[in-house]
Amino acid sequence: MPEGVKPPESIYNCIPEKERKIEKPPLYMSKHRPAVLLESKSNKDARRTMGPAKIMVSPPDNYLKKHSTEARVSKNTPPSKHVRTVRKPPVPLRTEVPLMGIPTKKACLNTTVMVPKKPHPTIVDSNKGSKQLLENSGLVPKYSRKKDYGQVPEYLLQRNEEERIAQERHEDFLKEQREQASMKNLSEEERQAVLETLKKNWDKVHHEYQCLPLIIETLSRKTHKLRLEEAMTQLERDINLFERFKTIYIPSN
Repeated sequence: MPEGVKPPESIYNCIPEKERKIEKPPLYMSKHRPAVLLESKSNKDARRTMGPAKIMVSPPDNYLKKHSTEARVSKNTPPSKHVRTVRKPPVPLRTEVPLMGIPTKKACLNTTVMVPKKPHPTIVDSNKGSKQLLENSGLVPKYSRKKDYGQVPEYLLQRNEEERIAQERHEDFLKEQREQASMKNLSEEERQAVLETLKKNWDKVHHEYQCLPLIIETLSRKTHKLRLEEAMTQLERDINLFERFKTIYIPSN
C-alpha cells in the first residue's frame, strides 16, 4: 500500500486530528493613512447636502402677505422727465388784438420774391407708386453727353505709341541684320585663286597622309590619321563645289 493512503476502515480514523490554524500575514497599513484621512475630511464641505443646522424662522405674526415681495417706489423719487412742471401760456382769445409795429431783421419782401426750387424729376417704376429720381434710373443719356465721349482714352494712346516705337526699333534691327548678312558675288579670278589654294592644301595633306607608316599601333598616330582623312574629305568637297558652280556668293563681311 502506498505511503500516506489509509484504508477505509482503520482504528487510526478514530483519533481526532488537530485543527490547523492558518496564519495570515499582517494587514498592510500605509504610513500615510492618518494624513490622507485628515486631508479628505478637510476637503469636505459642511452642510453640503443637508443645509444649515438652524434657520431663523419668522414669527407667526409676520406671515407672507400680498405684494410684500414686490419692489416699492420710494416717496422721495424725483419726478419723471415727461412730467411738466411749468405751464405753457394760454391760447389767445379771439377778441385780443395782436401786437403791431414790432421791429424785426427778417427780410419779408425778399422771402416772398424768392423763386421756389424746382422739383427733381422723378419716375414711377412700379404699379404701387414707388418713385425714384429720373437721373439715377438709367433713362437719361448721361454717358453719351460727357465731354470725352467718343474719344480714345489716354492710356490707349500711350500704349499705341509704345507699340509703334517698338515696331520701328524691330524693323531697324532687321534691316541692320540684312545689311550685315548681305551676300557678295565671287568673281572668276577669285574663284580660281580659291580653287588653286584648296588643291594645294589637298596635295599637302595627301603627301602627309602618304608618309604615314603601314602599321599604326599607337593611339596618337591613329588619331592623326583620322584627322588627316577628315581634312582631305572636306577639301575634296570644297574643290568639287568650286568646280561645279561658276557663280558663288559669300558674306560681305
